[in-house]
Amino acid sequence: MLLDKINQPNDIKKLDKEELKGLAEEIREFLIDKISTTGGHLASNLGVVELTMALHLVLNLPEDKIVWDVGHQAYTHKILTGRQEGFDVLRKYGGMSGFPKRKESNCDCFDTGHSSTSISAALGYVQAREIAKENYTVVAVIGDGALTGGMAYEALNNASHLKSNFIIILNDNNMSISENVGGMSSYLGNLRTAESYNGIKESITNTIGKNPVYGDKVMKNLIKIKSGIKQLFIPGMFFEDMGIKYLGPVEGHNMEKLVKALKEAKKVKGPVLVHVMTNKGQGYAPAERHPSRFHGTEPFDIETGLPLARKKKPSYTNVFSTVMVKLGARNERIVAITAAMPDGTGLKRFRNMYKERFFDVGIAEEHAVTFAAGLAAGGMRPIVAIYSSFLQRAYDQIIHDVCIQNLPVVFAIDRAGLVGSDGETHQGIFDISFLSGIPNMHIMAPKNKWELSDMMKFAVAFQSPIAIRYPRGEAYDEFKEYRTPVVLGKSETLYDEDEIALFAFGSMVKIAKEVRDELKNIGYNCSLINARFAKPFDEERIRELAEDHKVIVTLEEGVKSGGLGEHVANFVSEKNLDVKVEIIAIPDEYVEHGNVDILKKEVGMDKESIVNRIVSAYVGL
Repeated sequence: MLLDKINQPNDIKKLDKEELKGLAEEIREFLIDKISTTGGHLASNLGVVELTMALHLVLNLPEDKIVWDVGHQAYTHKILTGRQEGFDVLRKYGGMSGFPKRKESNCDCFDTGHSSTSISAALGYVQAREIAKENYTVVAVIGDGALTGGMAYEALNNASHLKSNFIIILNDNNMSISENVGGMSSYLGNLRTAESYNGIKESITNTIGKNPVYGDKVMKNLIKIKSGIKQLFIPGMFFEDMGIKYLGPVEGHNMEKLVKALKEAKKVKGPVLVHVMTNKGQGYAPAERHPSRFHGTEPFDIETGLPLARKKKPSYTNVFSTVMVKLGARNERIVAITAAMPDGTGLKRFRNMYKERFFDVGIAEEHAVTFAAGLAAGGMRPIVAIYSSFLQRAYDQIIHDVCIQNLPVVFAIDRAGLVGSDGETHQGIFDISFLSGIPNMHIMAPKNKWELSDMMKFAVAFQSPIAIRYPRGEAYDEFKEYRTPVVLGKSETLYDEDEIALFAFGSMVKIAKEVRDELKNIGYNCSLINARFAKPFDEERIRELAEDHKVIVTLEEGVKSGGLGEHVANFVSEKNLDVKVEIIAIPDEYVEHGNVDILKKEVGMDKESIVNRIVSAYVGL
């Protein structure tokens, strides 16, 4: 096994050409075998095996720096830096992260998880290198999907002024999570077909270079008109017009060509972009056929590529998808917006049925929100479907472009709460806090799948900005008999007793029911209220609960700071209500990767921990 020879950084350099080809095959087999058991990001990693190997052959780690955009494609990098054993516990609690982590290895120079950040971070490294007068190579690896994000262009603009070497690898597989969209995708499509330019360039160089008398002089003159030649064959010359040297396209699964291009890139005194063509899912037929399905996959059968898990109940995303189609049929002014994730957010069906009212703006959450604001100002009813952790990227646009104008934009916030295996960068635990402080914003969350449908109908008729947050995974299907009309700022009483009141928001209603059952078993009376709204929360109901309860327990799947619990506690204090408030929320810390049930226990949000907290609070009165 050639993999047995890879135990620490730079071991790959000890292998010969034939061994390198064999190593690429072994890495693919290793990744397919391990990810079929643990789950993880497969297609993107299979696509960059040779590229990663070439980088490790040309660079010297950890002295040289590789910044991986998003970072979900860094599995081969982890293998080549001696972390093979970690794949047995990949993305599991206490195990190896599915993304680069500085605390995991000194070969991971920057933590990543979100898109379009690598050029900015790597440029920071370049400037730090220059200030410190050090000498190492810095490489940013960014995908063509991530290049649709505006932050990447801000960084490219800044990088164009460099006078020292900075390598940007454009990993072009014509995919992000879903198929790429927009002008940059079309531009790169033109570059992919520009082999005529590269062929002519190589032919001219080889022919003239052989002339011992006039070769050098002619080549110098040709260099002066090189830009003009490129303009004839490559439309736009976008990167070179910005002052960034362009190399490519380079065949991304040809090791020799990759190494040659990277060595040439290292010689450039300034920023250089190496355009590498790769195939997402390379080497595993099911992933090549269905790259989106194998972007982030659950455990699967290697032979068929089919998931091993049993068929699950409908998820909240599935419910949202169904409701969107129905709403679209009833109201021609309803439009849907996603930032490169029609599949993940459940908008694929809406797109298929109402193509003219569906907009995929690429990985550009800021643009998505302001675009929605413009649609709303123009009389449409835009619904922006974005994961909670990605909505953070558009905070200014939510304030400045939507809420100041009080425009009726609906934010469908998927993956709200703990999401598990993707870790700190993907946990959707901040949205309640960062949205609740914005004037004109309203926030609600459903207790079950039926209430999500009712809240969607309420939201599209509402005249102000409103957010609906719902978790990843199976939709809760209890309390079907409780389906009272959704009224702004009003909660819903599920059990009405005294002593202890559980004021649960959204996904926490499920666990609050379990907590109530346990409290009843040990002799406590307990009310259970479905909060429904975090902003505005039901102040009138809080006043009523304070009259005949000793403790109000708020439960929310978000951070404590700035959350629903703190707002309720402040209200109780300001109004001098005679009741204790116990806040059950996620501590103000980043939550790492792992199974969601394990993570809830770790942060004190499992049934046992909550019951113990409540009993201690009650006895302490």
